[in-house]
Amino acid sequence: MRDYDEVTAFLGKWGPFQRLIFFLLSASIIPNGFNGMSVVFLAGTPEHRCRVPDTANLSSAWRNHSVPVRLQDGREVLQSCRRYRLEKIVNFSALGLEPGRDVDLEQLEQEGCLDGWEFSQDIYLSTIVTEWSLVCEEDWKTPLTTSLFFVGVLLGSFVSGQLSDRFGRKTILFATMAVQTGFSFLQIFSINWEMFTVLFVIVGMGQISNYVVAFILVGYMLLPLFAYFIRDWRMLLLALTVPGVLCVPLWWFIPESPRWLISQRRFEEAEDIIQKAAKINNITAPVVVFDPMEQQEQLPLKQQKVFILDLFRTWNIATITIMSLLLWMLTSVGYFALSLNTPNLHGDPYLNCFFSALIEVPAYIAAWLLLRTLPRRYVIAGVLFFGGSVLLLIQLVPADYNFLSIGLAMLGKFGVTSAFAMLYVFTAELYPTLVRNMAVGVTSMASRVGSIIAPYFVYLGAYNRVLPYILMGSLTVLIGIITLFFPESFGRTLPETLEQMQKVKGFRYGKKTKGSIEKEENPKVIITSF
Repeated sequence: MRDYDEVTAFLGKWGPFQRLIFFLLSASIIPNGFNGMSVVFLAGTPEHRCRVPDTANLSSAWRNHSVPVRLQDGREVLQSCRRYRLEKIVNFSALGLEPGRDVDLEQLEQEGCLDGWEFSQDIYLSTIVTEWSLVCEEDWKTPLTTSLFFVGVLLGSFVSGQLSDRFGRKTILFATMAVQTGFSFLQIFSINWEMFTVLFVIVGMGQISNYVVAFILVGYMLLPLFAYFIRDWRMLLLALTVPGVLCVPLWWFIPESPRWLISQRRFEEAEDIIQKAAKINNITAPVVVFDPMEQQEQLPLKQQKVFILDLFRTWNIATITIMSLLLWMLTSVGYFALSLNTPNLHGDPYLNCFFSALIEVPAYIAAWLLLRTLPRRYVIAGVLFFGGSVLLLIQLVPADYNFLSIGLAMLGKFGVTSAFAMLYVFTAELYPTLVRNMAVGVTSMASRVGSIIAPYFVYLGAYNRVLPYILMGSLTVLIGIITLFFPESFGRTLPETLEQMQKVKGFRYGKKTKGSIEKEENPKVIITSF
């Protein structure tokens, strides 16, 4: 009795058909790079100050001094959320008194921005922040908008897997693309922040999780280019929906998964797809590829049922699982916080966003090279130590050395991204076959929780420029230390049962049996792909 891989082996591993489908699927993923990080520009917060009505009878001197100043990075800047009490300065202006000379400004009574705000248009023409005044007492809504998008991603990841098992991989792939594109388009017509945010949650639910990193990066690097030339948030959102519409014709070129069709006993449809694939690959296919009787015999074969509590069955397994959850969550916090924080870096926010995407290219290459040659826990801990350390150094950089702060932030992003890329391989190697998919699924859920928390790290930057970096750097170094306590999986046989899982480092256990010693001396090594 042959399995699916044996039956379809005649097609070859990387023929024209496989390459075609790979690149078509990858192209459909590019919009994910837009949707995931578009909030960086859609919710950008420009410099702002309290508006003083044009009807206010003020001299030019008092109008120029109507807003108090504060110290920021060693220089004086205008307050964003306070102004001098308008009634008072109008009276002073009428009496001919001069600010600073006749009136001590430090003793003047202040008030909130009762007449709204004036927003700088040097960088953005409009954002949802300027549209609905999401500043000062309302500034908590900006990080909440981003967090709720990632809540949508978390909810979508729960639902999409179940639906794809029932309705098919192709159907759900294009359904999620339609949700992303359709509801992104509807966001353009939002009349208030609440409507925009609810639609953004639904857009997040359409975020496809089984993406190809290289093509996500294409979308991520194109995002600042779109945003640079389109500085109105509604028009930018419209432009970002276009690639999703262009993916519609792919429906007629991307086939359903033959594996899924077989699981649904739709053998003729699976047969047609494989026959077409053989024709494209210029290979003569057997007259009958899938023997219904042979496949029917395989369908009833089911694995032993496993439950999430199996990941906590023993003290050792529970310790590995808890450390894995922390590793995924805190690495995700660092990755997304650094990505979302690019507008708050000094310099051009469009260039900063592009560099933030660009630095991921060498990060993924470095991760691939390190995984091929070095022990997992040491390389992951090493890049986390590196990333966290350079983030902690940012607090020591003088405010005038902006280029150095940006460089250190990018190096921190390099380290965190490299670690993030290696977690999938490392986690899959730690757990046995029976619970491997569940372990990767649960830990990746922890990374979604990290992405939900990350916007609030960025939010802290409004109160102290270096506070987000101190927190991110400290947590990244901490999780790097915890990583050293994981068992090593490099060059070891993959465990088949929970009992075969290796022990957490730094703790003593009972003596090893003769059988376990022989297994370690003669391991069956399985090379995992990255």
